[in-house]
This record gives sequence, structure tokens and C-alpha cells, in this order.
Amino acid sequence: MRLLIRHVTTYDYDAPVSWGLQQLRMTPKGHRSQRVAAWSIAIEGGRRELVFEDHHRNTVELVSFEPGATRLSLTCEGEVEVDDTVGVLGPHGGFAPLWIFERATPRTRAGAGCRRIVQTVEGEARPLLRLHDLSEAVAVAVPWTDGAGEVGWGAEEALAAGKGVCQDQAHVFIACARAMGVPARYVSGYLLPEDGAPQAATHAWAEAWLADLGWVGFDVANQICPDDRYVRVATGLDYGEAAPVSGARRSQGGERLTVAVEVTAA
Repeated sequence: MRLLIRHVTTYDYDAPVSWGLQQLRMTPKGHRSQRVAAWSIAIEGGRRELVFEDHHRNTVELVSFEPGATRLSLTCEGEVEVDDTVGVLGPHGGFAPLWIFERATPRTRAGAGCRRIVQTVEGEARPLLRLHDLSEAVAVAVPWTDGAGEVGWGAEEALAAGKGVCQDQAHVFIACARAMGVPARYVSGYLLPEDGAPQAATHAWAEAWLADLGWVGFDVANQICPDDRYVRVATGLDYGEAAPVSGARRSQGGERLTVAVEVTAA
């Protein structure tokens, strides 16, 4: 399927920014099942300083603020062709060794809540079905709730709240998978909605590694493995390594973030 994507991210600041640097991970990954036909990122209020590929093979762009800017606007547009592989990405690759995906981070540290979920799926001996059971258990424990959650929440915070968004569900799934000894990682990207309506955020899901299949995706929010409606953009140990935009600035006052995402079939 060919997907057309337009993603606009705008930061408005209460006072001029004297200094700032943002990291963008907003370019889809090229892969045998995902081909980027065209992609561009237009920057207003800032300047592209450097582009590099990180240890997860994410394309990272460093953007500095124009002195005195009160707005930073990032417009991503492009076309991506995606094959339906029923969620199976395949063998591990890249600079990061496979074992690093078994390492807990503050956002994916398994506590009592995650351990309880793991206990509910231990009866299934088949690894793939156990991960499907895990996805279902996470969806029950942390039902998707629009506007719920905080960016800094970890898996246990989402479980304690009993609600969250796709980012929180992915963190809980990853924490539980790693507690089971299964390498897992976070994925940020795009999803073609059934109604084709504009979205106020990008999407997130998880991938787990199995010896006979390699990396397999699990979208807890929608209870499916990603198909040709999904575009993978960035991966990491958690949200912090795959966030579309992250960085620092020096200015007085607060900021307001507006995000508009449109994904349509070509």
C-alpha cells in the first residue's frame, strides 16, 4: 500500500528563544517491506545543523533555533510504500546488539504490576502466542484513554493509573516482555486510520524478538500486529530514544505544542 503523510508540529513560545537545539527523528526507515518514495522536512524558525544515523538506524536531524524565534514549525511530507508482512519484520540488524533490548530503562522497569501481568501469560508455552496473550493482558490492564498519561510516565505509573495512551501501552508491553527474557523495543510511526480523519499525534507500538521469526510488531492499542497501514519511523529502548522531537532551549515562559497528522492511501 502507498501512503501519503503530512505531519505538522508547531511549538509556540511565550517569549523569544535565545538558544535551543532539537533532535528530530521524523524520517521513516527504509526496509525491504517499507520503501520511502519521497520525504521532506520543512523547518520554520530554525536551521538544520547536522544529519546522522544513530545506533538504532534512526535518521536524526539536529535543528537550532533562529535567535529570538517565538515559533518553531516542522512540516514533514512524503510517500511511503509498505508491504503487509503480518507484523513480522525479520532478522535483527543495525549497530545495537540484540542483548541491549533486554535492558530495562526507567520507563520500562518491571515492578510488581508488570510481574503480575507476566504471571497471567506464563501458562502458554508457545512464544508467539504468549506475546499475543501479553498484548491482550496489557490492553486490559491499561485501556487506551484519549488524553491520559504523562510523557514521563513509566510502565508502572501507567499500570497504577489503570489507563494510558499507545505510548504507555507500549512501555508496559516492553517491560513485561523483557521481564520474560524477550528482547523488545519501542516503535514510533504513523497509522492509516479507518476513517481517514486527521490525528493529533503520531502512533506507537512495540516489537519483540523471537528466535524463529526475528522482530515481530505488536500494537496493543488496536490488538493487531502492524500491517501495511503502519509506517515505522524510529525505534529505541523506549520513547526517549524514538521521540519525534526532543531537545532543550533557553527562554522565559512556557510553550504550546500543536500536532496535526494526516495519513491517506495514495
